[in-house]
Amino acid sequence: MVKAYTQEHVYKHPWERVTSASWRKFTDPENKRILSHIVDVDTLTHRLDPLSGNLYTTRAITVHAPGPWFLRRILGQDICHCVESAVVDPRSRSMQVTTRNVSLERFVEVEERSWYEPHREEPERWTVCRQETSIRIKPLSALASMAEKVEQRCAERFLQNSAKGREVMERICKYLESEANGISL
Repeated sequence: MVKAYTQEHVYKHPWERVTSASWRKFTDPENKRILSHIVDVDTLTHRLDPLSGNLYTTRAITVHAPGPWFLRRILGQDICHCVESAVVDPRSRSMQVTTRNVSLERFVEVEERSWYEPHREEPERWTVCRQETSIRIKPLSALASMAEKVEQRCAERFLQNSAKGREVMERICKYLESEANGISL
């Protein structure tokens, strides 16, 4: 059984500002309160392709394990390790971010893909973010009948965390905008 959902959000900020905010989302100390599910973020690799100008990064992200408390107790893990791969193409003004869990994968597979691109109607002023997430709980013998409920709970948690992430991104974009205009907040 797979639980999948798609979201789309329009940031009323230019692509350059939104993608800049994306890099600051986890590192800004003020966001720790809002993004309390994030435990740690480390950059593993980054490479700038001199021919294409594309930036390739890989980050390790540690989060509080999603799902109901009783499942975390059964699994014996409260945290989950994830790998985020990003490709930024400044020429086409696109950024693709893919995040997958690398721990707990015997029990659950989560993949989140996000695309940031200029909005069709206002390409110089707005940015559209499309996000696709799939969650698959693997059958756990005695818990197989609960898989659908656990997937639903995980999906609800991911939706809540996505909303928190958008809130943080909007705040950072406003900060970057005021910084660009010489206004201090």
